[in-house]
Amino acid sequence: MVLVTLGVQFLTWLADQYSIIQQGTYLSGPTWFAATWGQGFALAIVILPLAFLTRAPRLRAVYRAWALALALLFLFALARLLPQPEKQAAALAQILLAILAALALWRLGIASGRRATPGRRPLALAVLFGALLWLPWLVWGALGSPLDVLLNALAAYAFGLGAALLLSYFLLAPLADGEPGGHAGALLGGFAAGIALLIMGSGFGFAGSQLLLITTLPALGFALAALARFAPGPVAAWPALAILVGDATAAPLLFFDPNELQILLGDNEIPTWATRATLVGLVLAWLLGIALTAWRRRLAGPPPAGPLRLATGAVLLALVLVYFLGGQPGFYGDQLFVMLKEQPDVSAAGQLTDRAERARYVYSTMTQTAQSTQAGLRSTLDQWRIPYRPYYLVNSIEVDAGPLLRAYLDSRPEVERVLASPHLRPLPEPLPVARGSAGAPNGPVWNVTSVGADRVWQELGVTGKGVVVGQSDSGVQGDHPALSPGYRGRGGQDDYNWLDPWSHSPTPRDLSGHGTHTTGSVLGRGGIGLAPDAEWFACVNLERNLGNPPLYLNCMQFMLAPYPRQGDAFRDGDPARAAMVTNNSWGCPPVEGCDAGALRVATNALRAAGIFVVASAGNEGPSCGSVSDPIAIYDAAFTVGAIDEQGNVTDFSSRGPVTVDGSGRVKPDLVAPGDKVLSSFPRSTYAVESGTSMAGPQVVGVVALMWSAQPKLVGNVARTEQILRETAKPYQGTRLGCFAGGTPNDAYGYGEVDAYAAVKAALAER
Repeated sequence: MVLVTLGVQFLTWLADQYSIIQQGTYLSGPTWFAATWGQGFALAIVILPLAFLTRAPRLRAVYRAWALALALLFLFALARLLPQPEKQAAALAQILLAILAALALWRLGIASGRRATPGRRPLALAVLFGALLWLPWLVWGALGSPLDVLLNALAAYAFGLGAALLLSYFLLAPLADGEPGGHAGALLGGFAAGIALLIMGSGFGFAGSQLLLITTLPALGFALAALARFAPGPVAAWPALAILVGDATAAPLLFFDPNELQILLGDNEIPTWATRATLVGLVLAWLLGIALTAWRRRLAGPPPAGPLRLATGAVLLALVLVYFLGGQPGFYGDQLFVMLKEQPDVSAAGQLTDRAERARYVYSTMTQTAQSTQAGLRSTLDQWRIPYRPYYLVNSIEVDAGPLLRAYLDSRPEVERVLASPHLRPLPEPLPVARGSAGAPNGPVWNVTSVGADRVWQELGVTGKGVVVGQSDSGVQGDHPALSPGYRGRGGQDDYNWLDPWSHSPTPRDLSGHGTHTTGSVLGRGGIGLAPDAEWFACVNLERNLGNPPLYLNCMQFMLAPYPRQGDAFRDGDPARAAMVTNNSWGCPPVEGCDAGALRVATNALRAAGIFVVASAGNEGPSCGSVSDPIAIYDAAFTVGAIDEQGNVTDFSSRGPVTVDGSGRVKPDLVAPGDKVLSSFPRSTYAVESGTSMAGPQVVGVVALMWSAQPKLVGNVARTEQILRETAKPYQGTRLGCFAGGTPNDAYGYGEVDAYAAVKAALAER
């Protein structure tokens, strides 16, 4: 039973990881439901025959208690039919189902004729020892929104009530019937209670939280069996058992977001801390069982009330201090992204010949539209004192609210639709700064020579000078020796050149290394970048590996109109400082709140402003239709797939056509080197990385070389795209997966980018 339960839940969780990584979506609720019911039927094959055929009274009581736990598993699993990630709806469903289970068990218990008055001492012990179970969660976790806290607390203690009624009436009381003194044996009762909690817990929770429950709850069985011995009888102990089980259930549900447990974000991220808290909780549950058993044997009667109250007060005070001094106090729930119907048409910017004028036109038009059309909604939110953040590049507002307000926002006449805006909860300690393991190159790396950028430097004398590249990524190590000479804000001029909406760091930094690596491939010196004399400025849109539409918009707006660190994007933006070409080695999948149209308006606006937008295709290949996330799916973005050193499209490189918006658009536009690429990394090191994230920067570098060579092309996105396509090298690699048809092709687009041919063609422009 243990192997089946743990195996089914863990394997389903692994399938969820695969779905998120490959498709950007959570596993469907019905799939989780089917897996859990399948587990239940597998357990029933063993439990039901034992429950009805076993004659030994004590064993029959154990098996029948397990059968009741199995019935609760089937009942609780109904909440998993709800679509993910509707966490609050699922929590509400769990409350109703748990209350229904508790009422049914109460009626069955009363019908059995077992009655007893609850004792106060077991209740006091439950409060004391249950408080101790909160310790690791208070230190390493963080609460969700107030509504998340309320719903999950109610669900947890309703579950605790049902579990307590089942264990006291139908397990511990029957076990005590034949024992002298009327008390259940600690060993058999604790073991049987643990298995019952394992079965029930596997049906409770969702998305990943049940993995925490089925690890810690079974270990509580011995503590529950021992606690029941402090009461006049096991039935009288049910309120105490309800508190202890409720505490053990509530702590993980309150302090860790179940959806964040589904996403492997990297080392020392939320799943890591949840695992640590779970293991400590497991040990604490075992220690509670030992302590209660030992205490009961040493005391002839119930523990003294005075010292018990004093100990409980001291523990509760200590936990409060631990939380506020060593934890992450506050509420950190998900939010809503409200998109308005009126989105301005800025296509007239294309009639302006000056790139700076085009950027100013787009900026002023979009900010004015947002200010006027958002006024009514902002006024209402202000009256209700609901925090929000307005955006203009997509006329939208991010609102600190959940499902209760969503229906109202959807009903507003100016609102087009409301999307989720997931926010990661804080970590108990800062993420470590990554370090590369490779040495600095002795000359141009393979990807630079493969596209012919070294020939551009040597034969054409073009190195990217005069071009400004905008980088939206995990950040950049600003003082890296390969990157610092190109930083536009060098010399401490970080205003207008650096924005960190995540951690608000005052100067350029990078924790994960992704942004430092991609920036190096564009313009890093020492042979790693294609345009080593270009300048860069940057914005952090993905410090940790789960974003949302507003986070991406923060940086897209900064690319159009940079503003001071303490400034306002609406009032203080300076389009004269806009990026010429932007690198976007990221995607916004459904798990981050994006639908196919979430960032389309913003991408179109950047193009209208004369900004060349390059997007990596994604790493969900080799299946067809795997270019599926904004902004790579848009016609306004120039999308890049990856090839290896032998010129083959990599297996991971996403393929077209674009199906998520019904367009059938051919993507990617081109392919570029993206496998085993050496570039800069934090701590002034170097690293070899693979992905279409590494391929996109190659095209950014080529555009920088083209515009450096021929300033007449600057801002002429359409003509630049045309040259890139016309000068691309024909694809000569292997053809496995989505290679049907001619050129352009859904695997490699128009071919492999050719820096030398593209720059020569740019120089020939008149």
